[in-house]
Amino acid sequence: MLRMVEGKCGKARRIWVFDRGMVSEENLAAIRQRGGHYLVGTRRSQLKQLEAELLEQDWKQVQPEVEVKTVAIPRGEETYILCRTAGRKEKEEAIRHRFSSGMERALNRLQKTIAQGRLKDRNKMERRLGKIQARHPSVNDLYEVGLRDTAEGMRLFWEIKEDRKRWRESREGAYLLRTNLPGGTTEQLWSQYMQLTEAEASFRVLKSELAIRPLFHQKEGRVKAHVLVAFLGYALWVTLKHRLQRRPAIVPQPALSGVTNAQPLSPMKALALLSNLRSADIVLPTTDGREIRLRRITEPDAEQASLLHQLRLTLPERLKSFSKCSADSVPA
Repeated sequence: MLRMVEGKCGKARRIWVFDRGMVSEENLAAIRQRGGHYLVGTRRSQLKQLEAELLEQDWKQVQPEVEVKTVAIPRGEETYILCRTAGRKEKEEAIRHRFSSGMERALNRLQKTIAQGRLKDRNKMERRLGKIQARHPSVNDLYEVGLRDTAEGMRLFWEIKEDRKRWRESREGAYLLRTNLPGGTTEQLWSQYMQLTEAEASFRVLKSELAIRPLFHQKEGRVKAHVLVAFLGYALWVTLKHRLQRRPAIVPQPALSGVTNAQPLSPMKALALLSNLRSADIVLPTTDGREIRLRRITEPDAEQASLLHQLRLTLPERLKSFSKCSADSVPA
């Protein structure tokens, strides 16, 4: 891939951004050998080295729900950035609670079966316990589980490992970036890495909103033409997205009073909203048997008017009819 990009685009200064699935020391070494720069994610296992950093409170907020900090790791000229997002933390915490609840319910059922004397063979108990642990691998390490002989007979005991739980809670919502880029603030590096999500979102737009797949073309020229049209469609899509995010430059008209958009509309929502604007022909029959056709546009509602104002678009009072008006001709 490095050779292909350099062959097509030359060896200009570029930054390689990719997620942790493609990160390996061999890949990063190959980029460094070519004098390139990278900004990549790292595997979750590396967070274990930063447990103390995760627990400290010297985070810097760069977005309403995003916090970052630079981590000092003695590895040559690389910089490490520790990031944490509230939404991601809530998601991972909910997943952990769901699996933990499932494992504890299964352990309670097994304990009840053993206590009632319906399961007496220790080997069978251990097999049942092994199946429970195998079904919950993501939270199995949070529990100390075992079988013990008591005066009432064999019993199943378990408890949460508090140190493992604290570590899991501290790492939820966190991820680590590494880069060999010189200079740049922590906020700038995080923003550059977030461009990866923009690229991933563009593929989703092409496949879903713009629906360019599947490709049924058999000839290379037609495939390239299809891709070109898809690219132009995406360029228009992004242009619309940026126009929706900017603020109107003029004062709203009186008709727009009371209409506010706290959050910018998505391109899909904007197109759906504008698609309800219709063109209609008003047909007026005359006394001599002819017709007068007037092409008019439906009146936009308050939300549509606000959107048109934000896009700085003005609807014409009438649309030109491409067919010749019947009033211009006299019946034979």
